[in-house]
Amino acid sequence: MRILFCGDIVGRSGRDVVHEQIPRICRDLDIDFVIINAENAAHGFGITKGICQDFYKIGVDVITTGNHIWDQKEIISYIDQDKRLLRPINFPATTPGRGYTILPNRKGKNVLVINAQARLFMESLDDPFSAVDTLLKKYPLGSNSIGAIVLDFHGEATSEKMAMGHFCDGRVSLVVGTHTHIPTADAQILPNGTAYMTDAGMCGDYNSVVGMEKTVPIFKFTRKMPTARMQPAQGPGTLCGVFVETDDTTGLAQSIHPIRLGARLAPAWPEIMS
Repeated sequence: MRILFCGDIVGRSGRDVVHEQIPRICRDLDIDFVIINAENAAHGFGITKGICQDFYKIGVDVITTGNHIWDQKEIISYIDQDKRLLRPINFPATTPGRGYTILPNRKGKNVLVINAQARLFMESLDDPFSAVDTLLKKYPLGSNSIGAIVLDFHGEATSEKMAMGHFCDGRVSLVVGTHTHIPTADAQILPNGTAYMTDAGMCGDYNSVVGMEKTVPIFKFTRKMPTARMQPAQGPGTLCGVFVETDDTTGLAQSIHPIRLGARLAPAWPEIMS
């Protein structure tokens, strides 16, 4: 199975580059399943129903999120209606929405997508390790019903993300981090066959401070005074993500390759497809 995961989409710049590049990537890499993290897609803060629908039209199968999921209030009444839009699984049980979903890929094989949020330097939610472990015991990888499992672990601390990768090694196809908006250089297959990358990076304008126009963040760091609300940078966007191939029998990873396409960062494309 060929899976594409794209990191945090920030504002219009991120939406534009994703809309431009995802159809091309799906065609050129013969992608079977597409996942994006879009918690910053609506002007840098949250996501809306309309934005979700626009992403589905270009071939996105599942949208993951994180700590900004509730920034657009309309999503609270919408999220229960959309089984393809996730919020972290370790929110309290009474929270609207769902933390995982199971959907068929383009060839009819089921993919389990899990969204979890870390706790170090983040809002204190329930234990993500326990929540993920419980779900993986219910849906083992490579069973008749589950052909691949992808975990988006949304968090700040690299140590916590790496711990989750090793915790899930051999039980999922891919553990990929989101939230920091910076692509890491550690894409690898862990000893027991799980593909891993600490952070996929963002889809947005990298002539910025993590996707935001530079003036306000710099002022906050240099003056330590109240500032105007941050606004997404509006320059040309770069798409960042990962491409993973899995074994059709076991569901474990055969390869993982970073993808970077766009304006500023050095490009990256799977060598096997060059």
